[in-house]
Amino acid sequence: MAGQNGGVPENWYALFTRYQHEKIVALGLSNKNHDVYLPVYRAARRWQDRDKQLWLPLFPSYVFIRGGLDRQLQILTTPGVIHIVGWGGRPAAIPQSQLDVIRQMLASGSRVESHSYLQCGDRVRVKSGPLTGMEGILDRKKGVARLVVSMEMLGRSAAVEIDALNVERIGPIPAVRPPKALSVSA
Repeated sequence: MAGQNGGVPENWYALFTRYQHEKIVALGLSNKNHDVYLPVYRAARRWQDRDKQLWLPLFPSYVFIRGGLDRQLQILTTPGVIHIVGWGGRPAAIPQSQLDVIRQMLASGSRVESHSYLQCGDRVRVKSGPLTGMEGILDRKKGVARLVVSMEMLGRSAAVEIDALNVERIGPIPAVRPPKALSVSA
């Protein structure tokens, strides 16, 4: 897709929005002729009296916009926009390939849902299955997610293969506390 800069595709950028303002921001920017992408997925929610199908943002509090940074004030004054995501004071470009993967996932017909970002080393708890409630450290070896459980007293660990979708992050690896220094008074 060519942008306004002589046939070269423009970069995508992420906008951080107020909580639950993603659809308002996407509509507002679309109405200002910006190229906007808000990936959504279908989720079932149950209330006391009924079930309802909702379209929820795949990345809560984020909307993607292609180019348009020459109209930055127009973007930032759109109701619900907090800031443009960036590094070192400069907007950070999102690779087209990453958004293409998201589009492909959503178009696949498979069940897609928002999931917290997990990294190797995150402390996690298993949410379902035979290991429900077990806590440990998320690890990956040869592309397979594993739950590592340690026995501090023994200085040993055990790992079990798990489905990374069945875990939730409960915090970073606990910092190893250095032994307290003994104070010697003269």
